[in-house]
Order: sequence, then structure tokens, then C-alpha cells
Amino acid sequence: MRPRVVSALAVVLLAAALGGCASWSWWPFRPAAMLLVRADRAADELRFRQALALYDDFLARYPDDADAGRALESRDTVAAIVTTREELTRLRNELHARESEVTKLREDVARLRQEVLSRQAESDKLRADLERIKEIDLRLERRR
Repeated sequence: MRPRVVSALAVVLLAAALGGCASWSWWPFRPAAMLLVRADRAADELRFRQALALYDDFLARYPDDADAGRALESRDTVAAIVTTREELTRLRNELHARESEVTKLREDVARLRQEVLSRQAESDKLRADLERIKEIDLRLERRR
């Protein structure tokens, strides 16, 4: 064989061998593994929405990968975290709204209490005036 043919054949065989290695599950730089590493890193860095999207992408692209089971569990865990955080935000907003309502109701109660006290004082004054009028009326009756 000629040296050029041998070199070309060697390059083709080497490329085929390396291409096959990229699909092996132990090969650390395969696209599936890299995508899963990115998803795990996003989850570790608390970027949960991004991690969720990356896990979904991994599962859509590589459903038969050896790490698909672990990716699914991680995805479900991250989805639960996202859902829980959303619920927590919703509940905090609801709590804030309820606290605002309570503050307004307390202000209303304080205002009504002042009105009651004011009317009570007015009522007491009117009773006292009525008693004085009764006394005057009795004195006038006695004089006649």
C-alpha cells in the first residue's frame, strides 16, 4: 500500500473509533453528559428554572440514556422546588394582603370606638340635661 493511502485509512479508522467513543456512556465529553452536567450545575447554583429546562431538554433528546432515570428524578425534585417556591411567593403575597386588610380593619375599629365614645359622651350630656329639665319641671309644678 502506498503511504498516503495508509495515512488516509488510518485517519478514517481513528475518526470512526473516536466517533464511536463519543456515544459510549463512559465517555465524559459526550453531548448527553455535558447537558446533564449543565443541568446539575444550574440546580446546584439555585438556578432552578434553568435547571428544569435543561433536564427537560436532556430527557427529550436522550430518553434512553443510561442517566435518564437520574435526570428524571433530579428534574422532578427541581420541579417540586419551583412549584414550592411559587406557592410560597403566592402565600407571602396573600399574607401581605391579609395583613393590609387587618391593618385597615383595626383602623376602622379604632375610628368606630372613638365614635362610640363620642356618642356615649353626647348621650351622657343629654341625660344630664334631661335630668336638669326634669328637676326644673318638678320645681315649677310645686310652685303652682
